[in-house]
Amino acid sequence: MKYAIIGAGIGGLTTALAFERKGIDYQLYERVPEFLEVGAGIWLAPNALQVFEHLGVLDQISANSSEINRITIGHPDMRPISDNPQDNIKQLFGYTSKAIHRAKLQALLLKEIPEHKIHLGKSFQAFEQLSTGKVQVTFEDQSQATADHLIAADGVNSKVRQQLFPASKTRYTGQTCWRGVSAFELPDAIKGRVYELWGDQVRFGFSRIAAGQVYWFAVALDQAGQKDAPGTTQQKLLRMYADFNPLIKQIIQATPQARMMRNDIIDLKPIRQWHQGNICLIGDAGHATTPNMGQGGAQAIEDAYYLSNLIAKAKNPQQNVFADFQKRRQKKVNGIVSQSWTTGKMAHWKYGQGIRNFILSKAPKKLIEQKMIEMYQIDEFV
Repeated sequence: MKYAIIGAGIGGLTTALAFERKGIDYQLYERVPEFLEVGAGIWLAPNALQVFEHLGVLDQISANSSEINRITIGHPDMRPISDNPQDNIKQLFGYTSKAIHRAKLQALLLKEIPEHKIHLGKSFQAFEQLSTGKVQVTFEDQSQATADHLIAADGVNSKVRQQLFPASKTRYTGQTCWRGVSAFELPDAIKGRVYELWGDQVRFGFSRIAAGQVYWFAVALDQAGQKDAPGTTQQKLLRMYADFNPLIKQIIQATPQARMMRNDIIDLKPIRQWHQGNICLIGDAGHATTPNMGQGGAQAIEDAYYLSNLIAKAKNPQQNVFADFQKRRQKKVNGIVSQSWTTGKMAHWKYGQGIRNFILSKAPKKLIEQKMIEMYQIDEFV
């Protein structure tokens, strides 16, 4: 059985690598003509790291990332509101979360995938279900590919999903986000720490991703589709976060303006079905979430793990693997989408910030830790 994977983001690459490890026949199609060092950082929680360990690439990722040993939500001056050491997480799973440049992770995954199975400059246009039971994909350059199954890993604005389920809708959170990677070294005392600072309807988060590199994001309320005038982003952010700890100013100033990105924060309104016939949606194409839980990439990576194992263990070609995949994954993913949406809204409350902060500061650490452990657990296939 041959699989066509559309999209070579983190989810598509991990799926290709998982198929490669399981001996599943596939070809991977990506719209960009070449892979460039773009993007910012990504946090890989223990559920994602378990998958990469399963795929034999954890050592390479560990060597090119920064370990996170503490997760802190704080006031603008960096005083903690909620502070969660990761010692017990490391004891249970063998590692905590790791922070890495997205382009570095992409490059590490690409090295493990044979070049002849990756097709660049192939922007998806449409699919057609053939009478033979196969699916034919047409790309914008009018070339075509035929496979037994189609895996859509083409992101929150998935063209495959739009054709398969035209009633599906993305949702704008009312928040826009700037991201960047700063040429900056954090003080030794916080090198292993993730901070997210909550101000008056604005947020700023950061962590070390490598020696001399800090990944950061800044979130504020705004109308959808707004853009910064060229050359103004850095000064705009410096004004927005002028009341935050001076470290924030240093991080922003150490970031080349050309490497600052702005995107509205959206997710996908949960859909009932992730598959139809021989087509299946994975990652953001099927269940895009806001980034507030740090789980968007991790859930796509989990998808690759579950789908590849279910395909490899299918007893016959007619077994409905996609239905089993959705049954195993949907409850967990929908819970993360919902919680992430709620957390994002709560972080930008106009009123009740003091009560919110008090509740967060008094939340039992054991309860928070248990919720993390539940989120990080994945099934074992034997």
